[in-house]
Amino acid sequence: MSPPFRMTLATQEVLRALVAEPSREFYGLEIGQQAGLPSGTIHPILARLEAAEWVVSRWEDIDAQAEGRPRRRYYSLTPDGLELARDALARIGAKRASGVWAPGRPGIAGGMAGGTA
Repeated sequence: MSPPFRMTLATQEVLRALVAEPSREFYGLEIGQQAGLPSGTIHPILARLEAAEWVVSRWEDIDAQAEGRPRRRYYSLTPDGLELARDALARIGAKRASGVWAPGRPGIAGGMAGGTA
């Protein structure tokens, strides 16, 4: 079953970052650093993953003024999201290994169809 969103290279990197430590919550900047992607790319992906119920989020409960920084929004994979992410990443890995994968080439299995996020 295909995910209800495009599985772009950026989305794969976000999922890899989350799957690496599935029991941990990450805030956006951490995910971006691990995935090697900018914030402007990460947050739309996280919103799509959350809409698909692969990820849940929560706002940090702090006094932003006392902490001297804004509250962070933390993200983690749902149990189903973890299973679906692992399966999707494994299928992509198998396509790459078989030579079917051709990132960025529309019309070829696994290639991107349009944009990058």
